[in-house]
Formats: sequence, structure tokens, C-alpha cells
Amino acid sequence: MKKRCEWAKNEPNLTYHDVEWGVPQHDDQKLFEFLILEGAQAGLSWSTILNRRNGYREAFCNFDVNLVSKLNEKDIEKLIQNPLIIRNKLKINSTINNAKQFIKIQKQFGTFDKYLWGFVNYKPIKNKFKTYSDLPAYTELSEKLSADLKKHGFTFVGPTICYAFMQATGMVNDHTANCFKYLK
Repeated sequence: MKKRCEWAKNEPNLTYHDVEWGVPQHDDQKLFEFLILEGAQAGLSWSTILNRRNGYREAFCNFDVNLVSKLNEKDIEKLIQNPLIIRNKLKINSTINNAKQFIKIQKQFGTFDKYLWGFVNYKPIKNKFKTYSDLPAYTELSEKLSADLKKHGFTFVGPTICYAFMQATGMVNDHTANCFKYLK
């Protein structure tokens, strides 16, 4: 039996933990997906979002940032009625806004990946937490990322959301020391 981080006991968290969480991600489309999903998760459990992930992919054009940036009021009204996603108008509007800002970052830096990974000098930070309760909700670095994203016009990117995003995309390796993924 593999030892895992405490939060990865049941599906869908277990597979997500084993396959994606903490793995360095450099594909802009996947980075956009994680940014949107982390924002959607605000105030909810991560398993709630994972259970709706395919619904989000369908509703938001498989996270094609160019297509999402062009969604209009008529699209928003349809999305608010879509039971496959979190039907929060602020979060839906944020997704469209963040797509527009994401494109601006891509134009300025070449890729969102280049912009994002610059915050960690292009290599993951490997923490050494023993238990899940040792993990912080946010860090100075996630506060810095949050402030910079907000400066660029992003929404739903507070320090806690940014830290979860950093964990999800492997910028930070927060697998606990007893987890089989920690050693990888």
C-alpha cells in the first residue's frame, strides 16, 4: 500500500494526487485550466471541482484561452444555467476576464509559462512538510504572485488560490515527507 498525502484518500482526489498534483506543468493551456479551476474552487472542496472538471472543459472550450476570451453575455447566460459547472456569475465572468489577461501575459512574455515560472527561478520549490496540517494556506511568494496577477487585471487570484495553483502546477512540491510522490 502506497503512502500518500493525507488529503488523497478517496477518488477523485486519489488519482489527481497520484497523476497531476505537484507535477511541474509548462503547457499554457493546462496552466490556464488549473488557474480557472483553482479560482472556481474558492469556498468549495477540491473534490467538488474535480467532479465537475469535465463539465468545465466542455463549458469553457477545453480551456482554449482564445475561445474563452471571446465568450459574450449570451454565453454567460447559458453558463449560469449549466449544472455541470459552479454557476456563480462572478466566477464565470472571472474566467472570461482571466482569459483576456492571460493572452496579454502571453504576448508580453512569449508564454504564460515563462511569466509564471519566473516567480520560482524556473525550478520547483521542494518543501519538507511532515503532515498535511503543516502546509500553509499561502506564502510570501503566493502573495507576490497574487499581487502581480491582480496588477495585470486577473480576478479570483488571492494568495490562497495562488498557493493552491502553485502546488497543483508543481511550482511548489508540497507532498508530505511520508508520501511516495515526495521522493520523486
